[in-house]
Amino acid sequence: MTRPLAIAVAGLGTVGAGVVKLLRANADIIAARAGRPIAITAVSARERNRDRGISLSGLRWYEDPVALAADPQVDVVVECIGGSEGPARALVQAAIAAGKHVVTANKALLAVHGAALAQASEARGVALAFEAAVAGGIPAIKALREGLAANRIQRVAGILNGTCNYILTVMREQKREFAEVLAEAQKLGYAEADPSFDIDGIDAAHKLAILAALAFGRPVDFAAVHVEGIRDVSALDIALAEELGYRIKLLGIARREDGGIATRVHPCMVPISAPIARVDGVFNAVVAEGDFVGRVMMEGRGAGEGPTASAVVADVIDIARGRFTPVWGAEAAALKPEPSFPMDRHTGAYYLRLMVVDRPGVIADVTGVLRDHAISLESMLQRGRAPGEAVPVVLTTHETSEASVRAALKRIAELNTVMEKPALIRIEAL
Repeated sequence: MTRPLAIAVAGLGTVGAGVVKLLRANADIIAARAGRPIAITAVSARERNRDRGISLSGLRWYEDPVALAADPQVDVVVECIGGSEGPARALVQAAIAAGKHVVTANKALLAVHGAALAQASEARGVALAFEAAVAGGIPAIKALREGLAANRIQRVAGILNGTCNYILTVMREQKREFAEVLAEAQKLGYAEADPSFDIDGIDAAHKLAILAALAFGRPVDFAAVHVEGIRDVSALDIALAEELGYRIKLLGIARREDGGIATRVHPCMVPISAPIARVDGVFNAVVAEGDFVGRVMMEGRGAGEGPTASAVVADVIDIARGRFTPVWGAEAAALKPEPSFPMDRHTGAYYLRLMVVDRPGVIADVTGVLRDHAISLESMLQRGRAPGEAVPVVLTTHETSEASVRAALKRIAELNTVMEKPALIRIEAL
């Protein structure tokens, strides 16, 4: 009988405990698909006696996760600690140096240190697998790196954060404001006590940096991603979007442009008819466009114990079979450090909402500024009249440049008839 593949799991939170449960519950089909049994032999976590709903009997326990890397009876280290620095990074570096394969769900680590870790794993001839790092149970990494390997990818985009998608969905369906829905999401466990990584777009940006590296064959570059979150999206904007035939989603978009690769995360208005507009709740979606395959869309649960553990164990099965590809789809020497396309050169259509004092001449002042910056309007919407009071005015533009829109909004915000900071949301046709 083939010797079992011995794995160690570092971090026994939601994902780590889920990996242990899955390996035990589906041991028979996993062994059949891996060609050999897979055995958990060691674990590490901060609290040894915490009840995680799993038995740790018979497993070697390490107080220091980095010590797992030196265990001679471990073939694969599964890192479920999280974070771009600290013990997670130290463990992965030590495991690679010790010649052990690594499976991780850690998008922050890969987005920030993925280039160096890939070079190290390549030099040691070991796998660094990370299907679970992006979009949970959706096989987005495998699709880009393997299934679409023959294509030149033109664009990859998606809903990459379930917390934000849940909040925006509830705001739309229940016509409630952001702060109220966020507080409820925290009570339900859909949002962290400190939700800033999610709602400020950082989590989605980590994932987009990974997808962009795979899609375009360049070293991962998190610092190049333009990032905006959803804190400023209001119930009013969501209602107006519906009236205009759009839904608001936080999207990550990576695209090849003339002069570089654009990577950006921000709220977008997408047509209600677009498939991605109907991806609601905690679900994620990834869209890839290749020159020969055309458009491919994958949808599923982007987080949680089961979906993430499923992706982790899929990587373990590949390693057991001896199937692993270069971390970023090609050897490090073949990656091309293409320039990043600056956000101020982005061109597209825009939704602009102004809260203005309802009196004669206001619209003329606003449109005069837009004319000065060569911005052409597609439509204008004003609901109701309230002379002397603030009313919303909504403008949608034809394609124009980010730099022009920003400059125009700066001038518009300075008008004494504009009562609050103008809202800007980019319109995307996905």
